[in-house]
Amino acid sequence: MASGEDNSVGVESFDFLYMPSTDVGRDLAFYGDVLGAEVVFAIEAFGTRVAQVRLSDGGPRLLLAEHLEGEAPVVLHRVDDLDGAVAEFERRGATIEARFGIPHGPAAALRTPGGQRLAFYELTRPQADERLSGRIDFEPARSPRR
Repeated sequence: MASGEDNSVGVESFDFLYMPSTDVGRDLAFYGDVLGAEVVFAIEAFGTRVAQVRLSDGGPRLLLAEHLEGEAPVVLHRVDDLDGAVAEFERRGATIEARFGIPHGPAAALRTPGGQRLAFYELTRPQADERLSGRIDFEPARSPRR
């Protein structure tokens, strides 16, 4: 890119770190009991479990997801215009692996040449945080103490 040329695609913030989990209930117990995290929500729907935990007031939100394949987390950024950002990423040589939805709006995922998993979403449902906060469909799966 030439100096002074706009390199922006409208990325607004790093909002979520989606982490694959083979057992969200077990992981919730670890985050809560060992790390002192607060459970923001724990949802069981569509044959899977997803939970958000809060370790601090700042930074991206941590999501544990049983439906997320693989072992690598997905770094999820918010953009002001998903279709525009996707078109620009593709113009620059990226391949979009999937389009999907999250409670906050539509999203698209890609993988970097180094294997990192990135996704971008457009906030079209700003009420999602309020709607999900405090919903607990299942409890952490605590192991008996020895």
